[in-house]
Amino acid sequence: MSNSRQYFGTDGIRGTANTPPMTADMALRVAMATAYVLRAKQRGAVMDRAVIGKDTRLSGYMLEQAMASGFVAMGMEVIFTGPVPTPAIAMLTRSLRADVGVMISASHNPYADNGIKLFGPDGYKLSDSLEIEIESALEMDQNELLPAPDLISKAARMDDAGGRYIEFLKGGMARGDSLNGLKIVVDSANGAAYKIAPQLLYELEAEVISIGDRPNGRNINDGCGATHVEALQKKVLEEKADLGLALDGDADRLIIVDEKGQKIDGDQIMALLAVNFKERGTLAKDTLVATVMSNLGLERFLESKKIKLERAPVGDRYVVEKMKDGGFNLGGEQSGHIVMSDFGTTGDGLFAAMQVLSIIQKSKKKTSEVCNLFKPLPQILQNVRYMAGAKPLDDAKVKDAISGAEDTLSKNGRLLIRKSGTEPLIRVMAEGDDEKKIQKIVGDLCAVIEKAAG
Repeated sequence: MSNSRQYFGTDGIRGTANTPPMTADMALRVAMATAYVLRAKQRGAVMDRAVIGKDTRLSGYMLEQAMASGFVAMGMEVIFTGPVPTPAIAMLTRSLRADVGVMISASHNPYADNGIKLFGPDGYKLSDSLEIEIESALEMDQNELLPAPDLISKAARMDDAGGRYIEFLKGGMARGDSLNGLKIVVDSANGAAYKIAPQLLYELEAEVISIGDRPNGRNINDGCGATHVEALQKKVLEEKADLGLALDGDADRLIIVDEKGQKIDGDQIMALLAVNFKERGTLAKDTLVATVMSNLGLERFLESKKIKLERAPVGDRYVVEKMKDGGFNLGGEQSGHIVMSDFGTTGDGLFAAMQVLSIIQKSKKKTSEVCNLFKPLPQILQNVRYMAGAKPLDDAKVKDAISGAEDTLSKNGRLLIRKSGTEPLIRVMAEGDDEKKIQKIVGDLCAVIEKAAG
């Protein structure tokens, strides 16, 4: 069995729709291989149930039907939820006692892309080792995996998936809490939460202005949502709203816009929640888990509050792994993935929003006062593309340049050099107190890496 992953990346399988590996045929085979591997883990027991959700991309219709065919052929009952956020699938997989959950989404990517994320019965994304086993099963003769005709199963649609998730989200707030008096603009990125987000806020008595809520299959993340907050910033100012909430295509990340139109990223949200959790005595081990991309300003702020920062590799799955391994209950990414493991198993933009809105409501202060807790240090990020087969980070001159840059920054900054997990790119990031110095460091390093990149 191979130990390498050809198809699975840091967030499932992803690619351009109707182009390998993101084809209907691959989706069917992934479903069959997943059923085969998970059944083996259950020592041959017949598996019962798979939950399949999606965002609003046109290709979602194609991929959900293909995956359903694969699971049904393997004897598994399939439950379709229709468009719901990724964290809703994680929650429903547990709630419905399903054996596997599937989210068909490419998150913040353009509509032409799509992806397959797999969740186990505990609601957590499948481990790297299980994904490797599934890839090995993909190489088998699929016809040999099929059970007898009398074991073929069926599929049905779940009508109240969104309602179940809304009730789960409301359960994260104290009994009797409401958002009455708050005027909120919510941008659902024309994605999975386009119905759920405005309905949730309305039920909690907020005044709601909804944008990014007219999906047509092709406009998901198109100039809207967590990766394009300009439309939200404009609408917040235009409506004189208290704040804006921006979700991405599958609603597992959150970016906030305050009443002044200023963007508040995941680092600021994590800082707010960490301090709040600590004040309430609920921050496990007084520790927050973030990634290597989180700003040094966050680290210094947390230190001033006697809160430790543990860093994980980029990707919310690695944040969750470190949280599980260390017994921590709060983590996330600068991009807006926020994980609260006392309540959920993956990044959840709307659950994070509920927590932040509750803090703002109780503070009786403006969003800009509550959510801007520290000043981020200047952070410069540049990418260097390399030729296939090239290994620029192994080059002696590149190693020397990196070592020299680290010495120059010393304790006044931070340097991060890493390969992209999805493209042939070297990402060079530096941050520090002196913006001109870090600009020069990044520029000089990129020049050296480019010479070695082929």
